[in-house]
Amino acid sequence: MLYDTLVAASRVHDSLDDVRWAALDRVRWLVDLLERRRSESGFDPSVWQGPDAYERWQAACAATSAEMDRRLAACADDDGRAAVLCLMLAARFDRRGFWQYDTEIKALARRVDGWTTDEVAVMLHRTAQYDMGFWFAASLGTTLDVAERLGADAHRALAPWLRRAHAKLMRTDVETRLRIGLAGRLRELLASVDEAWIPEGLVPPHAPWAAPLRDRAQTTPTAELAGLVRHLASLTGPRPTQRWRRTCLTLVDAASARDLVSGLLRALTEDDPRYGGGGNADTGGPEGGRPWNSVVRRGDADLARGVVWAAALSGGPEAVPGLAALALRAGLGPGLSEDLKLAGAAFNALAEVGDATALEALWQLQARIRHRALRKQVDTALVTAAARQGITAGQLVERSVPAHGLTPDGSVERELGGHRVRLAVEDATTVRLTFTAPGGRASRTAPAAVKEGFPDELRELKALAKEVRGTLAGERARLESLMSAEREWPYEEWCRHYRDHPVTGVVTRGLIWEFQDADGGWHAVAPGAEPPAGCGRVRLWHPIRARAGEVGAWRARIVADRLRQPFKQAFREIYLLTPAEEETGVYSNRFAAHIVHYRQLYALFKERGWPANFLGAHDGGHDGRARAEFGDGEWRACFYHEPAGDDYGYAPEHAATDQVRFERRDGRRWREARLSEVPPQVFSEAMRDVDLFVAVTSIAADPEWADRGEHRWTDYWRTAMFGELTASAEIRREALARILPRLRIADRCTLDGRYLVVRGDLTTYRIHLGSANILMAPDDTYLCVVPARRPTGGKVFLPFEDDRLFLILSKALMLAADTAITDQTVLAQIKRGG
Repeated sequence: MLYDTLVAASRVHDSLDDVRWAALDRVRWLVDLLERRRSESGFDPSVWQGPDAYERWQAACAATSAEMDRRLAACADDDGRAAVLCLMLAARFDRRGFWQYDTEIKALARRVDGWTTDEVAVMLHRTAQYDMGFWFAASLGTTLDVAERLGADAHRALAPWLRRAHAKLMRTDVETRLRIGLAGRLRELLASVDEAWIPEGLVPPHAPWAAPLRDRAQTTPTAELAGLVRHLASLTGPRPTQRWRRTCLTLVDAASARDLVSGLLRALTEDDPRYGGGGNADTGGPEGGRPWNSVVRRGDADLARGVVWAAALSGGPEAVPGLAALALRAGLGPGLSEDLKLAGAAFNALAEVGDATALEALWQLQARIRHRALRKQVDTALVTAAARQGITAGQLVERSVPAHGLTPDGSVERELGGHRVRLAVEDATTVRLTFTAPGGRASRTAPAAVKEGFPDELRELKALAKEVRGTLAGERARLESLMSAEREWPYEEWCRHYRDHPVTGVVTRGLIWEFQDADGGWHAVAPGAEPPAGCGRVRLWHPIRARAGEVGAWRARIVADRLRQPFKQAFREIYLLTPAEEETGVYSNRFAAHIVHYRQLYALFKERGWPANFLGAHDGGHDGRARAEFGDGEWRACFYHEPAGDDYGYAPEHAATDQVRFERRDGRRWREARLSEVPPQVFSEAMRDVDLFVAVTSIAADPEWADRGEHRWTDYWRTAMFGELTASAEIRREALARILPRLRIADRCTLDGRYLVVRGDLTTYRIHLGSANILMAPDDTYLCVVPARRPTGGKVFLPFEDDRLFLILSKALMLAADTAITDQTVLAQIKRGG
């Protein structure tokens, strides 16, 4: 019988056995109803026979449930409490489980009064026996509803059971939201009994980073320290409330714990993250038998985030190095698992420090973090920091570019054993270390005297050079992104943050800027030239605002003066809205229907800052969308693409391009916009990127595609490889028109439409200015010339960096002297075609 089973199972040989048995005796009728329900569970044809057997079985089940509901509803306090205990005990043996009685237990527990300490202890003991996390949490929540109605004396008596419940909660897989709420309630009850109590497991028992806190809790436990630890562990998100921050500072000072939290932050940054030489992701102890390479284990994440914020709030600028180092460690995870929440807490804490060193750290983190979610958190932190200072995010970034201790000319010098070591930003792409011996001989390689005599100083200088290179690359990309923004600066502010900055200034002085005079007119000034006197405001010159004659004059001057700009500005492509795009209204098909190498395209998305979902044989992997923000984040372009065909495994080899659409920021949301509403600079810059994606990754630019024979995309390849020139190819054509007369092969080269025609001794060649593919006279036979993987610079001056332009010139120089070609593969094609 069920009654005998429950009585036997209730014998735990503790002081509560009598309480359990008394409850079962008091509601023997409920045990009988539960047994009847158990016998009725599942339709049994051997018992329920006849034409209406199933209906009679359903009626019997309904009658049993109705009788149970009626009698439970009529229970007085004493019987109601006994019924709760009976149902909780019975759930252990009922195949239907605890959830079958969840509704009845909750209703009775809320309704009845007169709970004794022993009855609540039975509930806590029974709750701790549940194995499934969700039902353990549900039962614990109901039990705490009852426990919280008791007085302080009862809480003191319940403390052992409450502590056991807390320990079970900390090691049970429970949904984070439920765990946080239940843990807070348990800790509040236990704190009312013992203010100096620190919950078991709250301080990680094995984590190296928590050693200072464990030592303090064991040697000098105080109520103030316990309150601080409980408060730190209550932080469940990356950004605490203002109330949490105020309380945190009060508790840190009350516990005299400023040095403690500073030491914990340092330990999080520097100490070996492994737990006791081997660990388990959840326990942190040696049970797993393998190293667990994470900065903090999952169960300790709340406390670690609390430590991060406590260190930032109490340490201020002194905490910046530790916060930045932790953000990198948790965000990049070199040799460790990424911890996005811990890294996010460090980013947000840096934003709240409100010091110039924190802004510099955030700027450097923005340049190094590549994880999409973390990049968004860094961006948010920068916006927050900017708002605290009453400036825009863009102003914040430009004001926090590190100078790295360089002098205004972008250099720094050190004396190492009689050798003068100079680190200098030589141009917009080069940072170089130069070593000058006492006799005046200069070298780019560190001499033995420096290597052996000053290894630490040399290591620091090399690390500094690496940092400056990173800043220089970041500034070059940032200034290029300003080409889509209608930004203007007061002249003095521009001088301070752009022209005169030791790193940004190198990029700035290689660009064309416009200066506004007293009458409101704008005048463009050559790179590095002095602006007109009395100018008020400054903006970056963009060819889309200039007349054709002015643009041509600037391009001629750039070539004539051999000025290599940090990025393509004078020769920048311009993309204007076409009649077809005005007709479609909200999308452009200008770069649709191209077949591209997908992996190459995806890599280029990441390089150019266009986050995109990865195509593949998974949910959502058939529709691709790459997005990037323009115009100081007010506009977003979306480039759609999809797998080219369906015969692929993990990821497609090729993709097909589709529409480009634009969205405008509307608060925290984005709203689709008509193309005619998009500012011309934003439209042009976005389409320029899309043109780059297609031009670089299209199979039309693959010189080896012809070897595939008849392929389903061969027709596209034949059409696109020598198709109409895009805007980028047109710019390439204009640049060639200015460069060719200066070359030794000028008399052998002419521009003819979309081709560069090169007259060799063996035959004449036509190089397409878009794809760089080659046709040979007299019948346009295709000539396959496979370039080096990454072309390197040569002696020919190029006004801007363009691998395709370099490739075209390299091929032209080779073909103009075709009798000197030694590659037998190329020679065989020429002789066969000519």
